[in-house]
Amino acid sequence: MKSLKELVERAKTSGRKNIVVAGCEDDEAVKAARMAYEERIVEKIFLVGTKRNWIGNEVEFVHTQTEEQTAEESVKIVSSNRANILLKGLVKTSVLLKAVLNKEWGLRSSGLLSHVAVVEVPTLDRVVFITDGGMIIKPTLEEKVAIIKNAVDLMHKLGYEKPKVAIICAVETVNKDMPETIDASVISKMAQRGELKNCIVDGPLGLDNALNINAARVKNVKGEVAGQADLLVVPDIHSGNFLGKSALYFAGGKIAGLIVGAKAPIVVVSRADNAESKLLSIALAACVG
Repeated sequence: MKSLKELVERAKTSGRKNIVVAGCEDDEAVKAARMAYEERIVEKIFLVGTKRNWIGNEVEFVHTQTEEQTAEESVKIVSSNRANILLKGLVKTSVLLKAVLNKEWGLRSSGLLSHVAVVEVPTLDRVVFITDGGMIIKPTLEEKVAIIKNAVDLMHKLGYEKPKVAIICAVETVNKDMPETIDASVISKMAQRGELKNCIVDGPLGLDNALNINAARVKNVKGEVAGQADLLVVPDIHSGNFLGKSALYFAGGKIAGLIVGAKAPIVVVSRADNAESKLLSIALAACVG
């Protein structure tokens, strides 16, 4: 993909979805849902919370009194197959995810939940995926493998046949004092042996030589991924969070994001994100849900 606008166009051809706004007191989230309806991405909207701020045949309001009740009712609507997408509104992420992980009526599957962001910045000729800047604080080697599999699965649904995956570290060489570089080299070897399917993995790579071919040449970093990465795998939640937000606030870019690995896509974006950003995330969810 060259632009996040492609998500909206693709979502329009994916069949209209039903969406739940968990905490409809969030005006920007409701606005995003309305925009998705007007773009014919969404057919029905469930507004769950205390504030009925949209009335229409396409809307069903579910009144709740507490955050916990809002999260529970929202998740149950999705798990009962009345809706396809869960959108976080004015409810704490921890409260919503506790409901998502409920063993009786939640959305948990057998795999790990992780976050995937898609960013568009003026300096790149393509959108770039980033994982995981929103769920796993400091992933283990095994969790990094699961995180990559989640992101690659999402990218396959978007038409990427064999995504180029860069495991990002501060340096592009293995350093015993930087365990992240050791993990990167192990995962790269696992991919070479076929333990990670339908993707090309390399690491450790620096951010510069993962994204920019000239930087890779200058540093003599070679390989199919160098300078051409589609997916950046970061070492911890801090670096992923900083990287995604810097695309917005330093580079004037755009971002969409999802929690994947559950039975339905979960749109969890920053409360500071505007309706357009949330619309892009809804479109992403509609494409893969």
